[in-house]
Amino acid sequence: MKITRLLQASAIVGVAALTLAGCAGNSGGAGEATDGGNVEPTTMKLALNQTQEHPSFIALQAFGEELSEATDGRWNIEVYPDSQLGDQAEYIQSVKDGVIDLAIVSAPQLENVNDDFVIFSLPTVFDSIDHQMSVLSDDAVVGDVYASLEESDNITVVGGLTQGARSSYTKDSIADTPADLAGKKIRVQESPVFISMINALGASPTPMAFSEVYTGLQSGVIDGAENNEISYFTQKHYEVAPFFSYTRHLIGADFLISNTDTLAEMSEEDRAAFDEGWTTAWENHTDLWKTETEEAIAGAEAGGATFEEVDGEAFTEALTPLLDEFITTDSQQTLYDAIRASGE
Repeated sequence: MKITRLLQASAIVGVAALTLAGCAGNSGGAGEATDGGNVEPTTMKLALNQTQEHPSFIALQAFGEELSEATDGRWNIEVYPDSQLGDQAEYIQSVKDGVIDLAIVSAPQLENVNDDFVIFSLPTVFDSIDHQMSVLSDDAVVGDVYASLEESDNITVVGGLTQGARSSYTKDSIADTPADLAGKKIRVQESPVFISMINALGASPTPMAFSEVYTGLQSGVIDGAENNEISYFTQKHYEVAPFFSYTRHLIGADFLISNTDTLAEMSEEDRAAFDEGWTTAWENHTDLWKTETEEAIAGAEAGGATFEEVDGEAFTEALTPLLDEFITTDSQQTLYDAIRASGE
């Protein structure tokens, strides 16, 4: 697939700044920065489990380049794609310990640390990608939950990225209704809500690292998985599971997390540049997501995949009971109500 380089201009602008910052050390080491003062350049490591063709990599790469330029090379970001720094399950501990400074993790990973994050993975929570992103960038709605890990885990949730609508794909046939998934082994993230979701559809949930899904499908360890069209294409899952059923069971979310101590080392000016750059990054990512979803579908179809609309109401009906199962605390209910109110 020819990837849309929406952010190419910003990448060119940042080359000179990255060159100047190339002698920077690895994570940390900035010391106490002051506005306008001379400080040791810091290159923050950012862990990502997606490929260089994925919108997340493209947007985050540009984010780092723009941050370097805005801070005159004092702060830089080096993105490590393709799970080079491990799988998402390892990222939270690595960020907490300061082994890496930044990482993209899915909502279910954060759910394992603070169960309020389960709300972002429940079906019917978000009406659309635009509704989702308006929520994930609204401090009045998400500010408390984003800050909830700072004291306990030394982790700041910076913001969110869309994963788009997640659907199911299988090796042997389209799943028009939940009954068509009965007994099939479906890969899920290590998350109680995802496990319950697949159980509710009558399938057998099989937790597995994202990097292992292709070989799992190829070998028959699993019969299918659930994800968005872009990951389906960029990870080449269409080669071994060519039947993509538009179940659209939820709109998934990723989050950028940071080591809290690392952010505290930034001067007020540099932190403002970081926050402004992040806003540009998620906005560009959202635009890229919409464009590249269409390209991913075309690319997978050219590779032999079949995409088919299915009985969405049947899947929604099967999954709606998960709301009562997983919204069990006042804080979860408050967050859910605020998200739903913002979409009305």
